[in-house]
Amino acid sequence: MVPSDDLMSVRTVEDVVELKGPIDFVSKGTKVGDDILSTDNDTLFPLQGALGYEITQSLFVGENTLLVEGPSDVLYLQAASAALKLLGRTGLDGRWTICPTGGIDKVSAFVSLFGGNKINIAVLTDFATGQKMKVEKLRESQLLRAGQFYTVADFVDQDEGDIEDLFSTGLFVSIVNEAYSLPKKHKLTVENLKSADEKTVRQVVMAEAYFRVLPNEIDTFDHFTPASWLIQHPEHLTGDGADISESLERFENIFKTFNALL
Repeated sequence: MVPSDDLMSVRTVEDVVELKGPIDFVSKGTKVGDDILSTDNDTLFPLQGALGYEITQSLFVGENTLLVEGPSDVLYLQAASAALKLLGRTGLDGRWTICPTGGIDKVSAFVSLFGGNKINIAVLTDFATGQKMKVEKLRESQLLRAGQFYTVADFVDQDEGDIEDLFSTGLFVSIVNEAYSLPKKHKLTVENLKSADEKTVRQVVMAEAYFRVLPNEIDTFDHFTPASWLIQHPEHLTGDGADISESLERFENIFKTFNALL
């Protein structure tokens, strides 16, 4: 009933009551007008809701929206895409707007809210064993078109996967060392990363375990710090090393997959 893209065409409908005294009310009937700046809260509420929806959509959502879990995913995808494009390879098409949702649990709500507004929505999410039911439920819900939902595990040779697992272990280790300026005696290596938690194949979980045994003066590990460092140091993804080549190839496969959905 309220077109968020044409609020000026909206007409307000109010039951106008004039207060003559403390208990003296005079009804002036129902009035239709074009004053969308009406001071009546009940009249303004649907307009505020429509305007809020429009602002939210313009800030975070585009005609083609790629949903990811968090801000670090956005930065990693942007950094890898820029590196690939510099090499003349396939990066993420500029028509995609990358939008963090805050986790797989919020994807359904996001798609329900925006999916019916002629928006092409696709999803790339992390995947852990405990999320299997959630992923299957989303894929079967028909909220998304077939082939629009992917997990990182679809692009790596392992059962679980976070965005960090798209990087080769050697490259991920070097990013973490640089991002946290780890002193020499506490430098992260491929070996001590893998031994930090041998029950998982997820590199970010291994890193969290490794940082838990470091001295207190060293910051605890979080998802965002390495991603923030990498976007500020794009040169770290340049070079001919096997670690960089392997990592960029994985990202390129993702970008080709999602570009094909446009």
